[in-house]
Amino acid sequence: MKMCKVLAVVLALTMCFGMVSAYAVTPTDNDVVIAIEGNMSSMDPHNITDTSAISATRGMYEPLVGFDEDRNFIGILAETWDISDDGLTYTFHLRDGIKFHDGTDFNADAVVANFDRILDESNGLRRTPNWYVTAADGSSTPRVTVTAEDESTVTFVLNEGWSTFLNKLALITYISPAALEEYGNDIMYHPCGTGPFVCEEWSEGNFLKMIPNTDYWGDIPSVDSITIQEVPEAGTRTAMLQTGEADFIYPMTSDQEGAVAGDEDIVIDSVPSNIMRYVTLNADVEALSDVKVRQAMNYAIDKNAYIALMYNGDATIADSVFPPTISYYAPQTVYEYDLDKAKELMEEAGYADGFDLTIWCDNATQEIKGATFIQQQLAQIGINVEVVPYDVGSMDADIYVERDEATIQMWYVNWSASDFSADSTVRALLHSSMEPPVSANTAYYENNEFDKLLDDALASADPEVLADLYAQAQAVAWADCPWLFLAVDNVRSAHQTYLTGVHMDPDGRIVYEDAAIAE
Repeated sequence: MKMCKVLAVVLALTMCFGMVSAYAVTPTDNDVVIAIEGNMSSMDPHNITDTSAISATRGMYEPLVGFDEDRNFIGILAETWDISDDGLTYTFHLRDGIKFHDGTDFNADAVVANFDRILDESNGLRRTPNWYVTAADGSSTPRVTVTAEDESTVTFVLNEGWSTFLNKLALITYISPAALEEYGNDIMYHPCGTGPFVCEEWSEGNFLKMIPNTDYWGDIPSVDSITIQEVPEAGTRTAMLQTGEADFIYPMTSDQEGAVAGDEDIVIDSVPSNIMRYVTLNADVEALSDVKVRQAMNYAIDKNAYIALMYNGDATIADSVFPPTISYYAPQTVYEYDLDKAKELMEEAGYADGFDLTIWCDNATQEIKGATFIQQQLAQIGINVEVVPYDVGSMDADIYVERDEATIQMWYVNWSASDFSADSTVRALLHSSMEPPVSANTAYYENNEFDKLLDDALASADPEVLADLYAQAQAVAWADCPWLFLAVDNVRSAHQTYLTGVHMDPDGRIVYEDAAIAE
C-alpha cells in the first residue's frame, strides 16, 4: 500500500451479495464513494493516458485552460491569454494567490518547471511525445519554448503552426515544483497539485481517498471526502450502489440494469460519448499483415449483436476511426456483417482454414465479455482466438516495449480524446511515430500518406483545409483496417438520488469537484 500522506485511513467495504435491502438508502455521512470498473494506473498527471487515472488526478491537479459544457476553452489556472497575429506565441496571465497543497506558490516559474520535466525525454513520460515534432530521419525537437516573463505571465512560443495547441495544453496539469524536486518521478505516490481535493491515501490497485483542500482558491468542496474505488466486477458495483456502500458507479452495464429497475432511489444516466470501441490488429503478425485478412475479420463481426449484448442497444456502429462527437468526423461505408464475404477474403488471402490468435483485454467483467464475443465471431471464419485478461499494470508492462519484444496480437480496448481534438483521436493510436513504447499504436500501423495527412493538419488553422485533410485520413485508415471497428457507445453511469454534482464527461472522465450529498 502506498501512502500519499502520513495520515492514512483504511477503507473497509463490506457487502452481503445475497441480501440487498429493499428499503430506500439514505446517506449516513458526508463521504462520497465512486466505484469504477477501470484501474487507476498512476497519480502522476504527466504520465497517464487512461481515463480512470485522469478522473482521479483531476480532483488534485488543474490545467491552465479547460473546457466549458459546450467544449469552448475557458481559463482555470490562467485567467486570460493572448495569441499573436501569426498564431505562434501564446501569452497566459495567471491567477494570483494560488498555492499548491504543500504551500508552494503557483506562478509562471512553476509552469516552466513542469514543462522542463515534460520536455525532458529521459523521464519517459506518456505526455511527452505530444510536445515533440518527429522529423523524417527520426530525430525529434520540442514544439514549444516556455518562458516566465514575470511572476504571473508565461509565454509559449511554438516552433511551427500547431492547430491543437490549446487542446493539448488542457491536458497538462501542474505539480508543485518543490514536490517534484523532492520526489522526482516518484511523484506518483505523493500527489501535490492546486486542486480542490488533497490526496489522503492511494492504495495502488485498490482505491484513492481525497479530502477537501481547505485553502483552495475556488469554492471549497462541500463533502468530507471522495473515495474512488476500483471494482472490476459489474455485479459488485451494482450491489454496492443498492446498499449505499457506493454513491455513484461507472459504468452501469446493460446486464445490470434489470437489477435496479424500478428502484426510485437510483438514477441511470446516459451521455453521448467520444469513446471508440475497437480491437487493434498487430500487422507484424504474419496473417494480420494482409489487408484482406483484416477486412475479412471486420466483415465477420456482427456489430448489431455486439451493441445489443454489450450496451443494450445504447450505442452506434463505428463508421470511422473518429467518433461523431469529434470535429472533422467523416463517416465511411460500414463493414456490414457478411460471413460469405469474410470467407471469400480469407480464401483469397490463403487462410481458408484460418489460424490462431490471442486477444488481450482488461480483467473487468465487461471487457472480458466483449473480447469473448469477438472470439466467438471470428471462430465462424476459422480464426481461433484465446482471450487473455490482464490487470492494467501488467498489460502496460507488456504493451509498452520495443517492437522486437512485442507479443501482443489483438487488443480489445477503447479510446477517448480527453482534449476533444481530431488529432488526439487518432495520432497516439495510428501514427507510425506512436508505436510502443512511445504510445499506443499497437497495430504497428505504418502508412506514409496517413502520417502526412495528420502532420499537415497539425500545421493548419483553416477549418476547410482541416476538414479535407482529416476526411482523407479517415478514408485511408478505414480502408487499411488496422482495427476491428466496433462501436461508439454512450457513457452510462448510475447514482443515488441524494447525490448531486457528479456526472460523466463524453470522454468517460468522472467530474466530481461539485459533489454534494442532500441532508
